[in-house]
Amino acid sequence: MQETEHLAAWVAWLAFGLAVIFGAVANRVNFCTMGSVSDIVNMGDWRRMRMWLLAIATAMAGAAFLEAMGLVDLGKTIYTNPRVSWISHLFGGFCFGVGMTLGSGCGSKTLIRAGAGNLKSVVVFLVLGISAYMTLKGLFAIWRVNVLDPIRFDTSVIGAARSDLGTVLSAMFGNKPVMRQLAPVIVIAAIAGFVFANRDFRQSREMIVGGVIVGAVIVGGWYITGHIGHVAEDPKFLEETFVATNSGRAESYSFVAPVAYTLELLMFWSDQSKIVTFGIAGVLGVVVGSAAMALSTRTFRWESFASAEDMVNHMVGGVLMGFGGVTALGCTIGQGITGLSTLALGSFLAFAGIIAGSVVAFKYQYWRLSAAVPA
Repeated sequence: MQETEHLAAWVAWLAFGLAVIFGAVANRVNFCTMGSVSDIVNMGDWRRMRMWLLAIATAMAGAAFLEAMGLVDLGKTIYTNPRVSWISHLFGGFCFGVGMTLGSGCGSKTLIRAGAGNLKSVVVFLVLGISAYMTLKGLFAIWRVNVLDPIRFDTSVIGAARSDLGTVLSAMFGNKPVMRQLAPVIVIAAIAGFVFANRDFRQSREMIVGGVIVGAVIVGGWYITGHIGHVAEDPKFLEETFVATNSGRAESYSFVAPVAYTLELLMFWSDQSKIVTFGIAGVLGVVVGSAAMALSTRTFRWESFASAEDMVNHMVGGVLMGFGGVTALGCTIGQGITGLSTLALGSFLAFAGIIAGSVVAFKYQYWRLSAAVPA
Protein backbone atom coordinates (compact mmCIF):
# COMPACT_ATOMS: atom_id res chain seq x y z
CA MET A 1 0.00 0.00 0.00
CA GLN A 2 2.85 2.37 0.81
CA GLU A 3 4.31 1.64 -2.61
CA THR A 4 1.02 2.63 -4.25
CA GLU A 5 0.88 5.87 -2.25
CA HIS A 6 4.47 6.63 -3.25
CA LEU A 7 3.56 5.95 -6.88
CA ALA A 8 0.54 8.25 -6.62
CA ALA A 9 2.82 11.07 -5.48
CA TRP A 10 5.14 10.41 -8.42
CA VAL A 11 2.22 10.52 -10.87
CA ALA A 12 1.00 13.81 -9.42
CA TRP A 13 4.42 15.48 -9.45
CA LEU A 14 5.17 14.33 -13.00
CA ALA A 15 1.75 15.58 -14.12
CA PHE A 16 2.45 18.91 -12.44
CA GLY A 17 5.85 19.23 -14.12
CA LEU A 18 4.54 18.58 -17.61
CA ALA A 19 1.61 20.92 -17.00
CA VAL A 20 4.00 23.71 -16.00
CA ILE A 21 5.66 23.28 -19.40
CA PHE A 22 2.25 23.29 -21.08
CA GLY A 23 1.17 26.47 -19.30
CA ALA A 24 4.42 28.31 -20.01
CA VAL A 25 4.53 27.35 -23.69
CA ALA A 26 0.82 27.96 -24.30
CA ASN A 27 1.15 31.39 -22.73
CA ARG A 28 4.22 32.19 -24.83
CA VAL A 29 2.75 31.14 -28.22
CA ASN A 30 -0.82 32.25 -27.38
CA PHE A 31 -2.15 28.72 -27.85
CA CYS A 32 -5.93 29.17 -27.81
CA THR A 33 -8.64 27.20 -29.57
CA MET A 34 -11.20 29.96 -29.28
CA GLY A 35 -8.63 32.40 -30.62
CA SER A 36 -7.90 30.13 -33.57
CA VAL A 37 -11.60 29.98 -34.48
CA SER A 38 -11.87 33.75 -34.01
CA ASP A 39 -8.89 34.31 -36.34
CA ILE A 40 -10.59 32.24 -39.04
CA VAL A 41 -14.07 33.75 -38.68
CA ASN A 42 -12.96 37.36 -38.36
CA MET A 43 -9.71 37.53 -40.37
CA GLY A 44 -9.42 34.33 -42.40
CA ASP A 45 -6.13 33.58 -40.59
CA TRP A 46 -5.60 29.82 -40.13
CA ARG A 47 -2.17 29.86 -38.47
CA ARG A 48 -3.31 29.29 -34.88
CA MET A 49 -5.72 26.60 -36.05
CA ARG A 50 -2.82 24.92 -37.84
CA MET A 51 -0.85 25.06 -34.58
CA TRP A 52 -3.73 23.27 -32.81
CA LEU A 53 -3.91 20.69 -35.60
CA LEU A 54 -0.14 20.17 -35.38
CA ALA A 55 -0.54 19.48 -31.65
CA ILE A 56 -3.25 16.93 -32.51
CA ALA A 57 -1.05 15.21 -35.11
CA THR A 58 1.89 15.10 -32.68
CA ALA A 59 -0.29 13.61 -29.95
CA MET A 60 -1.71 11.03 -32.38
CA ALA A 61 1.77 9.99 -33.48
CA GLY A 62 3.05 9.73 -29.91
CA ALA A 63 0.00 7.82 -28.65
CA ALA A 64 0.20 5.37 -31.56
CA PHE A 65 3.90 4.81 -30.84
CA LEU A 66 3.28 4.17 -27.13
CA GLU A 67 0.59 1.63 -27.94
CA ALA A 68 2.64 -0.05 -30.66
CA MET A 69 5.49 -0.47 -28.17
CA GLY A 70 3.13 -1.98 -25.63
CA LEU A 71 3.70 0.85 -23.16
CA VAL A 72 0.09 2.08 -23.02
CA ASP A 73 -3.24 0.42 -23.80
CA LEU A 74 -5.51 3.10 -25.27
CA GLY A 75 -8.40 0.69 -25.04
CA LYS A 76 -8.39 1.36 -21.29
CA THR A 77 -9.50 4.98 -21.53
CA ILE A 78 -12.83 6.77 -21.32
CA TYR A 79 -12.61 7.67 -25.00
CA THR A 80 -12.54 4.30 -26.75
CA ASN A 81 -15.54 2.66 -25.07
CA PRO A 82 -17.51 0.75 -27.75
CA ARG A 83 -20.75 2.37 -26.57
CA VAL A 84 -20.56 5.90 -27.96
CA SER A 85 -23.01 8.46 -26.60
CA TRP A 86 -23.00 10.47 -29.81
CA ILE A 87 -25.65 13.00 -28.77
CA SER A 88 -23.69 13.78 -25.61
CA HIS A 89 -20.53 14.32 -27.64
CA LEU A 90 -22.18 16.57 -30.20
CA PHE A 91 -24.45 18.55 -27.86
CA GLY A 92 -21.88 18.76 -25.07
CA GLY A 93 -19.23 19.87 -27.54
CA PHE A 94 -21.58 22.49 -29.00
CA CYS A 95 -22.38 23.88 -25.53
CA PHE A 96 -18.69 23.98 -24.70
CA GLY A 97 -17.90 25.80 -27.96
CA VAL A 98 -20.51 28.47 -27.23
CA GLY A 99 -19.33 28.73 -23.64
CA MET A 100 -15.66 29.15 -24.44
CA THR A 101 -16.53 31.98 -26.83
CA LEU A 102 -18.61 33.79 -24.20
CA GLY A 103 -15.97 33.10 -21.57
CA SER A 104 -13.05 34.37 -23.66
CA GLY A 105 -11.27 31.03 -23.82
CA CYS A 106 -11.54 27.30 -23.28
CA GLY A 107 -10.69 25.46 -20.07
CA SER A 108 -6.93 25.53 -20.61
CA LYS A 109 -6.98 29.17 -21.74
CA THR A 110 -8.95 30.06 -18.62
CA LEU A 111 -6.15 28.62 -16.49
CA ILE A 112 -3.49 30.31 -18.61
CA ARG A 113 -5.19 33.70 -18.39
CA ALA A 114 -5.78 33.30 -14.66
CA GLY A 115 -2.08 32.63 -14.18
CA ALA A 116 -1.30 35.80 -16.11
CA GLY A 117 -3.42 37.97 -13.81
CA ASN A 118 -6.84 37.89 -15.50
CA LEU A 119 -9.45 38.10 -12.74
CA LYS A 120 -12.24 37.41 -15.23
CA SER A 121 -10.75 33.99 -15.79
CA VAL A 122 -10.65 33.37 -12.03
CA VAL A 123 -14.43 33.89 -11.96
CA VAL A 124 -14.85 31.63 -15.00
CA PHE A 125 -12.67 29.02 -13.27
CA LEU A 126 -14.95 28.97 -10.23
CA VAL A 127 -18.20 28.92 -12.22
CA LEU A 128 -16.86 26.30 -14.63
CA GLY A 129 -15.77 24.10 -11.72
CA ILE A 130 -19.16 24.32 -9.98
CA SER A 131 -21.02 23.63 -13.23
CA ALA A 132 -18.75 20.70 -14.03
CA TYR A 133 -19.29 19.20 -10.56
CA MET A 134 -23.06 19.61 -10.97
CA THR A 135 -22.78 17.74 -14.27
CA LEU A 136 -20.66 15.00 -12.75
CA LYS A 137 -22.67 14.38 -9.59
CA GLY A 138 -25.37 17.04 -9.15
CA LEU A 139 -28.49 18.46 -10.78
CA PHE A 140 -27.08 18.60 -14.31
CA ALA A 141 -25.97 14.97 -13.99
CA ILE A 142 -29.62 13.87 -13.87
CA TRP A 143 -30.28 15.41 -17.29
CA ARG A 144 -27.02 14.12 -18.72
CA VAL A 145 -27.46 10.54 -17.52
CA ASN A 146 -31.19 10.19 -18.20
CA VAL A 147 -31.64 12.25 -21.37
CA LEU A 148 -28.38 12.47 -23.34
CA ASP A 149 -26.08 9.56 -22.48
CA PRO A 150 -28.59 6.74 -23.23
CA ILE A 151 -28.69 7.74 -26.92
CA ARG A 152 -25.72 5.82 -28.28
CA PHE A 153 -24.40 3.43 -30.88
CA ASP A 154 -22.36 0.35 -30.09
CA THR A 155 -19.37 -0.50 -32.28
CA SER A 156 -19.28 -4.03 -30.85
CA VAL A 157 -22.30 -4.76 -33.07
CA ILE A 158 -19.94 -4.81 -36.05
CA GLY A 159 -17.25 -6.65 -34.13
CA ALA A 160 -15.23 -3.64 -32.97
CA ALA A 161 -14.32 -3.98 -29.28
CA ARG A 162 -13.15 -0.37 -29.25
CA SER A 163 -14.60 2.75 -30.85
CA ASP A 164 -11.35 4.12 -32.28
CA LEU A 165 -11.16 4.62 -36.03
CA GLY A 166 -8.54 1.93 -36.60
CA THR A 167 -10.45 -0.79 -34.75
CA VAL A 168 -13.74 0.12 -36.45
CA LEU A 169 -12.18 0.07 -39.93
CA SER A 170 -10.47 -3.22 -39.15
CA ALA A 171 -13.82 -4.75 -38.14
CA MET A 172 -15.53 -3.39 -41.26
CA PHE A 173 -12.88 -4.92 -43.53
CA GLY A 174 -12.85 -8.41 -42.05
CA ASN A 175 -10.72 -7.82 -38.91
CA LYS A 176 -7.55 -7.01 -40.80
CA PRO A 177 -4.91 -5.71 -38.35
CA VAL A 178 -3.29 -3.69 -41.11
CA MET A 179 -6.27 -1.33 -41.15
CA ARG A 180 -5.76 -0.56 -37.47
CA GLN A 181 -2.09 0.16 -38.12
CA LEU A 182 -2.72 2.29 -41.21
CA ALA A 183 -5.49 4.46 -39.75
CA PRO A 184 -3.29 6.70 -37.55
CA VAL A 185 -0.64 6.95 -40.30
CA ILE A 186 -3.20 8.15 -42.85
CA VAL A 187 -4.87 10.62 -40.48
CA ILE A 188 -1.56 12.03 -39.24
CA ALA A 189 -0.24 12.40 -42.79
CA ALA A 190 -3.42 14.20 -43.88
CA ILE A 191 -3.30 16.62 -40.96
CA ALA A 192 0.43 17.28 -41.37
CA GLY A 193 -0.03 17.86 -45.08
CA PHE A 194 -2.71 20.47 -44.43
CA VAL A 195 -0.76 22.12 -41.61
CA PHE A 196 2.48 22.59 -43.55
CA ALA A 197 0.85 23.43 -46.88
CA ASN A 198 0.71 27.06 -45.77
CA ARG A 199 3.90 29.09 -46.27
CA ASP A 200 3.09 31.61 -43.53
CA PHE A 201 2.75 28.81 -41.01
CA ARG A 202 5.96 27.12 -42.17
CA GLN A 203 7.74 30.39 -41.41
CA SER A 204 6.16 30.65 -37.94
CA ARG A 205 8.78 28.70 -36.01
CA GLU A 206 7.38 29.66 -32.64
CA MET A 207 3.96 28.26 -33.55
CA ILE A 208 5.48 25.05 -34.93
CA VAL A 209 7.51 24.50 -31.78
CA GLY A 210 4.49 25.38 -29.65
CA GLY A 211 2.22 22.90 -31.42
CA VAL A 212 4.79 20.10 -31.16
CA ILE A 213 5.41 20.72 -27.45
CA VAL A 214 1.70 20.83 -26.59
CA GLY A 215 1.16 17.56 -28.46
CA ALA A 216 4.20 16.00 -26.77
CA VAL A 217 2.86 16.97 -23.33
CA ILE A 218 -0.31 15.01 -24.08
CA VAL A 219 1.81 11.99 -25.03
CA GLY A 220 3.72 12.39 -21.80
CA GLY A 221 0.45 12.35 -19.89
CA TRP A 222 -0.50 9.01 -21.46
CA TYR A 223 2.88 7.58 -20.49
CA ILE A 224 2.59 8.78 -16.90
CA THR A 225 -0.84 7.32 -16.18
CA GLY A 226 -0.85 4.44 -18.64
CA HIS A 227 2.62 3.08 -17.89
CA ILE A 228 4.30 4.60 -14.84
CA GLY A 229 1.07 4.74 -12.85
CA HIS A 230 -0.30 1.43 -14.11
CA VAL A 231 -0.45 -1.37 -11.54
CA ALA A 232 -1.47 -4.79 -12.85
CA GLU A 233 -2.84 -5.78 -9.45
CA ASP A 234 -3.30 -3.28 -6.65
CA PRO A 235 -2.48 -5.02 -3.34
CA LYS A 236 -5.37 -3.18 -1.67
CA PHE A 237 -8.13 -3.91 -4.20
CA LEU A 238 -6.56 -6.95 -5.97
CA GLU A 239 -7.39 -5.53 -9.38
CA GLU A 240 -5.80 -3.51 -12.17
CA THR A 241 -5.34 0.11 -11.16
CA PHE A 242 -4.31 3.36 -12.80
CA VAL A 243 -2.90 5.20 -9.82
CA ALA A 244 -4.01 8.76 -9.00
CA THR A 245 -6.53 9.15 -11.82
CA ASN A 246 -10.08 10.37 -11.21
CA SER A 247 -11.55 8.12 -13.89
CA GLY A 248 -9.73 5.01 -12.71
CA ARG A 249 -8.39 4.57 -16.24
CA ALA A 250 -5.44 5.79 -18.28
CA GLU A 251 -5.69 9.57 -18.71
CA SER A 252 -3.94 12.52 -20.23
CA TYR A 253 -4.63 16.22 -19.86
CA SER A 254 -8.14 17.67 -19.77
CA PHE A 255 -9.35 20.83 -18.06
CA VAL A 256 -13.03 20.65 -17.16
CA ALA A 257 -13.72 17.74 -14.81
CA PRO A 258 -10.26 18.21 -13.21
CA VAL A 259 -11.24 21.78 -12.31
CA ALA A 260 -14.28 20.37 -10.51
CA TYR A 261 -12.10 17.85 -8.69
CA THR A 262 -9.69 20.63 -7.75
CA LEU A 263 -12.50 22.57 -6.07
CA GLU A 264 -13.70 19.36 -4.41
CA LEU A 265 -10.22 18.74 -2.97
CA LEU A 266 -10.03 22.28 -1.60
CA MET A 267 -13.48 21.98 0.00
CA PHE A 268 -12.84 18.53 1.51
CA TRP A 269 -9.14 18.94 2.27
CA SER A 270 -9.36 17.16 5.63
CA ASP A 271 -10.91 14.08 4.00
CA GLN A 272 -8.01 11.63 3.86
CA SER A 273 -9.56 9.82 0.87
CA LYS A 274 -9.04 12.92 -1.30
CA ILE A 275 -5.65 13.13 -2.97
CA VAL A 276 -3.94 15.24 -5.60
CA THR A 277 -4.68 13.30 -8.76
CA PHE A 278 -3.15 13.56 -12.21
CA GLY A 279 -5.92 15.90 -13.35
CA ILE A 280 -5.73 18.18 -10.31
CA ALA A 281 -1.95 18.41 -10.59
CA GLY A 282 -2.40 19.31 -14.26
CA VAL A 283 -4.74 22.19 -13.41
CA LEU A 284 -2.33 23.60 -10.84
CA GLY A 285 0.67 23.14 -13.11
CA VAL A 286 -0.85 25.09 -16.01
CA VAL A 287 -1.60 28.07 -13.74
CA VAL A 288 1.93 28.02 -12.31
CA GLY A 289 3.56 27.64 -15.72
CA SER A 290 1.56 30.48 -17.21
CA ALA A 291 2.27 32.74 -14.23
CA ALA A 292 5.99 32.01 -14.47
CA MET A 293 6.04 32.87 -18.18
CA ALA A 294 3.96 36.03 -17.68
CA LEU A 295 6.23 37.25 -14.89
CA SER A 296 9.44 36.42 -16.77
CA THR A 297 8.27 38.22 -19.92
CA ARG A 298 6.71 41.09 -17.96
CA THR A 299 3.28 40.46 -19.46
CA PHE A 300 1.56 39.80 -16.12
CA ARG A 301 -1.37 42.22 -15.89
CA TRP A 302 -4.34 42.47 -13.55
CA GLU A 303 -7.50 42.58 -15.64
CA SER A 304 -11.15 42.69 -14.59
CA PHE A 305 -14.61 42.99 -16.11
CA ALA A 306 -15.41 45.98 -18.30
CA SER A 307 -19.13 45.94 -17.45
CA ALA A 308 -21.93 43.95 -15.84
CA GLU A 309 -22.78 42.48 -19.27
CA ASP A 310 -19.17 41.34 -19.65
CA MET A 311 -19.38 39.57 -16.30
CA VAL A 312 -22.69 37.88 -17.18
CA ASN A 313 -21.27 36.63 -20.49
CA HIS A 314 -18.27 35.10 -18.76
CA MET A 315 -20.39 33.46 -16.06
CA VAL A 316 -22.79 31.99 -18.62
CA GLY A 317 -19.75 30.84 -20.59
CA GLY A 318 -18.40 29.12 -17.48
CA VAL A 319 -21.70 27.29 -16.90
CA LEU A 320 -21.84 26.10 -20.52
CA MET A 321 -18.21 24.98 -20.49
CA GLY A 322 -18.67 23.06 -17.25
CA PHE A 323 -21.80 21.30 -18.48
CA GLY A 324 -20.60 20.82 -22.04
CA GLY A 325 -17.09 19.66 -21.14
CA VAL A 326 -18.28 16.92 -18.79
CA THR A 327 -21.11 15.86 -21.11
CA ALA A 328 -18.77 15.61 -24.09
CA LEU A 329 -16.09 13.87 -21.96
CA GLY A 330 -13.61 16.66 -22.50
CA CYS A 331 -12.74 20.15 -23.66
CA THR A 332 -10.62 21.45 -26.53
CA ILE A 333 -7.66 19.73 -24.90
CA GLY A 334 -9.44 16.78 -23.28
CA GLN A 335 -11.30 15.79 -26.44
CA GLY A 336 -9.70 18.06 -29.04
CA ILE A 337 -6.19 16.67 -28.48
CA THR A 338 -6.14 13.95 -25.81
CA GLY A 339 -9.26 12.21 -27.10
CA LEU A 340 -8.35 12.62 -30.75
CA SER A 341 -4.92 11.14 -30.07
CA THR A 342 -6.75 7.81 -29.57
CA LEU A 343 -8.67 8.28 -32.84
CA ALA A 344 -11.91 7.71 -30.89
CA LEU A 345 -15.04 8.31 -32.96
CA GLY A 346 -16.65 10.18 -30.05
CA SER A 347 -13.72 12.58 -29.96
CA PHE A 348 -14.21 13.49 -33.61
CA LEU A 349 -17.88 14.20 -32.86
CA ALA A 350 -17.01 16.33 -29.82
CA PHE A 351 -14.37 18.19 -31.83
CA ALA A 352 -16.95 19.00 -34.53
CA GLY A 353 -19.45 20.12 -31.90
CA ILE A 354 -16.93 22.45 -30.23
CA ILE A 355 -15.98 24.11 -33.50
CA ALA A 356 -19.63 24.47 -34.56
CA GLY A 357 -20.61 25.98 -31.21
CA SER A 358 -17.79 28.48 -31.30
CA VAL A 359 -18.52 29.54 -34.87
CA VAL A 360 -22.23 30.03 -34.08
CA ALA A 361 -21.38 32.10 -31.00
CA PHE A 362 -18.97 34.29 -32.96
CA LYS A 363 -21.54 34.81 -35.70
CA TYR A 364 -24.12 35.78 -33.07
CA GLN A 365 -21.76 38.23 -31.39
CA TYR A 366 -20.92 39.77 -34.76
CA TRP A 367 -24.64 40.10 -35.56
CA ARG A 368 -25.29 41.82 -32.22
CA LEU A 369 -22.48 44.28 -32.79
CA SER A 370 -23.70 45.01 -36.31
CA ALA A 371 -27.26 45.53 -35.08
CA ALA A 372 -26.04 47.92 -32.39
CA VAL A 373 -24.25 50.17 -34.89
CA PRO A 374 -26.63 52.86 -36.22
CA ALA A 375 -27.10 52.89 -40.00
